[in-house]
Amino acid sequence: MSDLIFLDSAGSSIPPAPVVDEVIGHLRRETEIGGYRAAAERREDLEAGYGVLAELFGCRPDEVAFTDSATRSWLTVFDAVPLTEGDRILVTEVEYGGNAVPMLRRVEETGATIEVMPSDRHGQLDVDALDLDERVKLISLVHVPTNGGLINPVNEVTAKAREVGALVLLDACQSTGQIDLRDHDYDMLVCTGRKWLRGPRGTGALVVRNEVRKRLWPRLMDHDGAAWTAPDRYEPRDDARVFELWEFNVADRLGLIAAAKYALDKGLDVIEKEVADRAKRLREGLKAIPGITVQDLGVRQSGIVTFTSDRVPAMELKDRLWAEKVAVTVSQRGSTLIDMTRRGLDEVVRASPHYFVTPEEIDQALERISRSG
Repeated sequence: MSDLIFLDSAGSSIPPAPVVDEVIGHLRRETEIGGYRAAAERREDLEAGYGVLAELFGCRPDEVAFTDSATRSWLTVFDAVPLTEGDRILVTEVEYGGNAVPMLRRVEETGATIEVMPSDRHGQLDVDALDLDERVKLISLVHVPTNGGLINPVNEVTAKAREVGALVLLDACQSTGQIDLRDHDYDMLVCTGRKWLRGPRGTGALVVRNEVRKRLWPRLMDHDGAAWTAPDRYEPRDDARVFELWEFNVADRLGLIAAAKYALDKGLDVIEKEVADRAKRLREGLKAIPGITVQDLGVRQSGIVTFTSDRVPAMELKDRLWAEKVAVTVSQRGSTLIDMTRRGLDEVVRASPHYFVTPEEIDQALERISRSG
């Protein structure tokens, strides 16, 4: 479908040719000499990947771990945060369902509590209204929500968290690959490869700052994250790879490294500007269509553009647009329950144009939305 107008990079974007070539090329090599030998041939490239991701995030290579998804990253590092009865976990109003469920499970186990931090009149986290004390052990900070365009402040939240010794876990699923994260301050970061970074599905990464790693207790370790040194002893790694498992998809990891290189070569600042420009053009065009309401919040906005139609339900509009060769998706209330309940929304159409979508394609998509919605 080469004539498809692709507006779903917040879901699973279209990988560039170097990523596809890397993945397929390695799989073909595995058919020739087997997985172990094929991986051994790429040992230096795999090791160099830590430096590539470190450049992407502005961190140290030994603060990077590869995983098979953002979910795996989040579950692994969240599970390593010590919690006891009376501890406080703070979340944003745009907390994601995939994070909320494991948090609810752990508060059942530990007696900790979950509290929702207030938003300001623009819908983003209200830093001035933060209620922090020494009982706050973790702030779960969604950078860019899955259901709308706002961008939450990061450095300001982390500065306040440091005053009381709280950890900041940054969910950068929807910001990695569209926003330059190198000047952002946090303790832990999780991301996926398949969205704005344009990597393969089934890939992800985790950043854990060296200064906080010793405060964590990783529960899910195998003999890659720790050495078995005696029948009754083991020694964990002294870097972020303590969170990795021995088995992984080599072809996909090479594809993720290729995707990160591709983004760095294009320029993270260039990507951020072009994505913002595409989203702004789409938002402004949607506001001019009768019966369409843009549902995005925030002062500074991301490449995610959400809207509803007065006439057509979101799921039906998505299907109509697919028939018109426009790819969008739908965010439903269960993915961001607090925010969408507060705003009285059950579902929104979500469009997420990447830099490879031309301004002309944005205009064509607006015409098709006007006809369909």
